[in-house]
Amino acid sequence: MTEISAIAAELRDRAGKGAARATRREGKVPGVIYGGKQEPLCIAIDPRVIWAELHKPGFKTRLFDVDLAAGGKHRCLCRDVQFHPVTDQPLHIDLMRVSADAIVHVKVPVHVTNADKSPGVKAGGVVTLELHEVEVTCAPDLIPSELVIDLTGKDVGYSVHVDQLGLPAGVTPYHVGAKAAVLTIVPPTVKAGDAEASAEA
Repeated sequence: MTEISAIAAELRDRAGKGAARATRREGKVPGVIYGGKQEPLCIAIDPRVIWAELHKPGFKTRLFDVDLAAGGKHRCLCRDVQFHPVTDQPLHIDLMRVSADAIVHVKVPVHVTNADKSPGVKAGGVVTLELHEVEVTCAPDLIPSELVIDLTGKDVGYSVHVDQLGLPAGVTPYHVGAKAAVLTIVPPTVKAGDAEASAEA
């Protein structure tokens, strides 16, 4: 099951750049809830709420129940967060409504574990991650939080393709072939000096 987080927000009565700047002056982050065959809603969120969620795993693969009090609750996926180029403070957030029967497109992060238990890595092999995330389509309650590749016992030459990721039933790769490489453990690179020394020997 997809993790669901509850967050609180406020309705904003105006849209546009001027209204967004006014929201920021009040110490809030402006945003919008759109989709689901409903009218877009302008909202404002406490930046501390956004930071707290950003520091949890799978920010863009989790569902959010956004409570607008009088505006009701809206189940959403985060589609984008814009940040200040200097301070890195969140400037705007885009949330997309999802219904239980919807099919959504989500980019799921790929994480590698136990590289220190890989004989290939211990021998100097290099882990090459070809895909840092894999885009999939699925129902909202089937979104994987991450795709994990365990390197325990894996040697140089080991590789993982999309069709070997063990995607749950109902989760389908999108715009990527089943045989596309996700990860490979490649042999260690031989430096020019080492090659010359080997040749002389």
